[in-house]
Amino acid sequence: MSTIKETSLPVDKAVSRSHVAIIIPTINARVFWDPLSAGLRLQGFPPEQVLIVDSSSDDGTRELAAKDGYRVDCIDRKDFNHGGTRQAALALVPWARIVVYLTQDAILANPDALDRLLAAFEDSDVAAAYGRQLPRAGAGAIEAHARLFNYPEKSEVRDFESRHALGIKAAFLSNSFAAYRVDELQRVGGFSPDVIMAEDALVAGKLLLAGRKLAYVAESQVYHSHAFSVAQEFRRYFDTGVYHRSEAWLCEKFGKPNDEGVRFVLSELSYLMRRAPYLIPYALFRTVTKALGYKLGKHGARLGRGLSKKFSYHKRFWDLPTGLSGEVSKTSGGSNVTISGPPSLG
Repeated sequence: MSTIKETSLPVDKAVSRSHVAIIIPTINARVFWDPLSAGLRLQGFPPEQVLIVDSSSDDGTRELAAKDGYRVDCIDRKDFNHGGTRQAALALVPWARIVVYLTQDAILANPDALDRLLAAFEDSDVAAAYGRQLPRAGAGAIEAHARLFNYPEKSEVRDFESRHALGIKAAFLSNSFAAYRVDELQRVGGFSPDVIMAEDALVAGKLLLAGRKLAYVAESQVYHSHAFSVAQEFRRYFDTGVYHRSEAWLCEKFGKPNDEGVRFVLSELSYLMRRAPYLIPYALFRTVTKALGYKLGKHGARLGRGLSKKFSYHKRFWDLPTGLSGEVSKTSGGSNVTISGPPSLG
């Protein structure tokens, strides 16, 4: 694990701008559109290199995107899949050597955010890079801490050996603001349509196992955070448990998330003690709720499809046949690990 240069390097040394595609899935994104599009324009990329994959918005998102000169691909709302949609979009930008993924609510925070992110690819061993996510304006203390904890001030480059210091956090990556070498992404099988969440972290783990590196570029920033309710956190952590059960090789290769969870709780309590001590009881209640959700997701294979869908944040996953049948054999990219999927939830 090493520190990367904290300067904005000429992106032409790493990759020609003409070979960079920016892909943004959207659904009813009008409320975010002005700051999203303004941030994109500041980067200086031709609008035709921006692909908007819209899930049949009914608020004028496609019209706004077309007006700003971006390419637009419309898909049926029921066909959207976090991994599958992003993977399918690559076929629409066959000229791209680097692809940048953003979400509609990730607002680029500095005019050279993309150049700073792309500069990480000057290291030929870097297969993917992601930027720093800052709390949105008006974020509460609990929401802000989550971003500050997961996206620190110091940049770094990670490889498979980083797991000894970072555990499962070594394979952390976020498609809310991330870039990939397209050939390396395809070499490890691309984004899976079969996982309930974290298609980005799954690829990150495969890239590390394949001997490639991941770069975290703290100087490349977006504003992006969410104020999740207790119920939403329970559902999200239930899905995380399901994810770790179905992709058990991640924990086997990089370590269980227990230590990272403890570190987060201690950091949160310290942060709240200094800024909002009255929130500590609420934060502890949230912690218990998240732990319960995770355990149910990790060990609750006998809940059945109906109850699992009720508990889940990503409910449409439970309508898919993939990932819900019996033991399936999958292989992580760049390794010989055999992975068992979750047992039937029939």
